[in-house]
Amino acid sequence: MAENGRTYFDRQEVRDANERERSIFHALPGLIRHAIDNAPFFREHLAGIDPDSVTSRSALAEIPRVRKHALAGRQQAHLPFGGLAATATGRLAHLYAADGPLYGLEGCRSDYWRFARAMYAAGFRRGDLVLNAFDYHLVPDGFMADFGARAMGCPVIPAGSADLDRQVRLLADLAPIAFTGRPSTLGALLERARTLEVATNSLQKALLAFEPLAKGDGEALAETHGIRALQCHATADLGLVAYQSGFDDGFIVDESVIVEVVDPVTGKPVPPGHKGELVVTAFNPDYPLIRFATGDLTRQLPGESRCGRTNMRLAGVLGKVPAAVTG
Repeated sequence: MAENGRTYFDRQEVRDANERERSIFHALPGLIRHAIDNAPFFREHLAGIDPDSVTSRSALAEIPRVRKHALAGRQQAHLPFGGLAATATGRLAHLYAADGPLYGLEGCRSDYWRFARAMYAAGFRRGDLVLNAFDYHLVPDGFMADFGARAMGCPVIPAGSADLDRQVRLLADLAPIAFTGRPSTLGALLERARTLEVATNSLQKALLAFEPLAKGDGEALAETHGIRALQCHATADLGLVAYQSGFDDGFIVDESVIVEVVDPVTGKPVPPGHKGELVVTAFNPDYPLIRFATGDLTRQLPGESRCGRTNMRLAGVLGKVPAAVTG
């Protein structure tokens, strides 16, 4: 866990790019073998693939994608997780009904969704009191931020979807320094506090997710309210995928995933700078999603972040893959 005073969460964030690639693709065959041995879906889906041969991005690109849109039917045929889970249900921490008819899971590791890294980049530090307004009901959103904050040593107010007047009272009485939630929730909270003439100057930092923050709104929150509000991209299937460390500098890919930007039709990687589908491989032993096609469109940005973190950068979510393509 990161300590106060450090610029980065850990040294993984500033590894040489070649070192990162070697490390990731040294570990990938073990993840694939684990999925084949423990998840019935992957035993079928990856039949004929030698895990020890998947040691490069080109080899990974030969593996068929797992499309998110197909999970619902697969789950209903093989409840609860469609055979994609590699951990028995009785050994899990939480089960979710996170996305329409889709069921999701959570294992028992600390900071299971890896939000601490994104929080640290957003300026959260040990001891910061966090008002967490992500929903806790049947979805993992609230737990993603809650577990990340607790792993960092931050106390959490689990506000969830409590009504705004109660949350404004929390601002007045408890003076949290940090906020986690959707951009629209933060906006509504600040507006309600203004209406009730309650000061919000205790809030200094925010991590926002699960809906876009309009261009320029981050700077406006800083100028008008003194809140440094950054975003991360996460899903209920994968947890953290990428996060901001500053305004207008892209989203830095998390250290526990492999990201590809591919042609939505062929599944082959597109050149950097070209828009394509976001495909993610997550090093999660409970739910080892390999080449998970999210249905989101993005593009890879050139170079490294101005903050010094060296992983791939993305432009954020630029739309959805048309339904005609995903089937």
